[in-house]
Amino acid sequence: MGFSCGVVGLPNVGKSTLFNALSTAKAEAQNFPFCTIEPNVGIVPVPDPRLKKLAEVYQTIEVPTSIRFVDIAGLVRGASKGEGLGNQFLGHIREVDAIAHVVRCFEDENVTHVDGRVNPVGDVETIHTELCLKDLDTVTKRLDRARKQSKGGDAKEKVLVSLCEELAAHLDQGKPARSYATKSDAERAALAELQLLTSKPTFYVANVDEGSAAEPEKNPHYKALVEYAAQEGASVVPICAALEAQIAELDPADRPEFLEAAGLEEAGLNRVIRTGYSLLGLITYFTAGKKEARAWTVRKGATAPEAAGVIHSDFERGFIRAEVIWWEDLITLGSEAKCKEQGKLGIEGKEYVVRDGDVIHFRFNV
Repeated sequence: MGFSCGVVGLPNVGKSTLFNALSTAKAEAQNFPFCTIEPNVGIVPVPDPRLKKLAEVYQTIEVPTSIRFVDIAGLVRGASKGEGLGNQFLGHIREVDAIAHVVRCFEDENVTHVDGRVNPVGDVETIHTELCLKDLDTVTKRLDRARKQSKGGDAKEKVLVSLCEELAAHLDQGKPARSYATKSDAERAALAELQLLTSKPTFYVANVDEGSAAEPEKNPHYKALVEYAAQEGASVVPICAALEAQIAELDPADRPEFLEAAGLEEAGLNRVIRTGYSLLGLITYFTAGKKEARAWTVRKGATAPEAAGVIHSDFERGFIRAEVIWWEDLITLGSEAKCKEQGKLGIEGKEYVVRDGDVIHFRFNV
């Protein structure tokens, strides 16, 4: 599994339509608020042309890594106080690794907007406000407890008192917890323990109209969202959910022609995945043999034993060495034997840092 990504936004911005296009699960998509009540979950294989080429070298099947998309019901004003089943919806957000915030950037009088207008920046601020208010409630309650417990000299609780006081002021200004600069490892640990909603890494998905899909920079709503996101250093992925839904229904062999006709180089799924991987600092490595060629997801900077542990804890505990080939060398030379003959197979130890694209065979003993 790569990571879990919650798809959030106001009602009727195209969340469920996009989710249907991205995943194999089919959420009900209708033109009224709260169409999605329980979160729909879709496990989506991560497309990677490198894996296909490796499978061809080994003449075996390919097993991609995957992403778990969670379609979370639309949030509205007052969600932090329970409006629109807010507490239930906000609870679902806590369980994901990252948030894809879908924002409406298209005009269509036939699709109702919950506030009766199209204003992407206003929509984002509505969601930010509700998430910050919920986090403020969490921080305030934890602050009260920390103040009481710190009287006994508990060092951890003293850190929490200082952290929660500053966080409360930060959140009260409508700023997400992810933009708060911690001052020490103790503060970072305490912040993580709070599990705040606005601590989640977030990127925006601008749902544009078909006419803007190939040239989103000409869409004024998209431009406004990009300018706003730049202030918090967030990425914006332009996607036309309506087009993505059509692409998803096509036979894979017919998709390139459709994309070309629409002026697109690739499906939106690829851009969403790349953005999510970059946001969370994730990379892909491969294992390959006669049985299968498989992709695995690890954090950037992971050592060989840590990467081995993604496969099985025994691999990490009994790690001996890693036999590593760069994927392009394997494709070019055509076999492990030739890579070894030409010095392209490296024997690496416990300190080796895995690269995106490494093909690894782990040696271990338990």
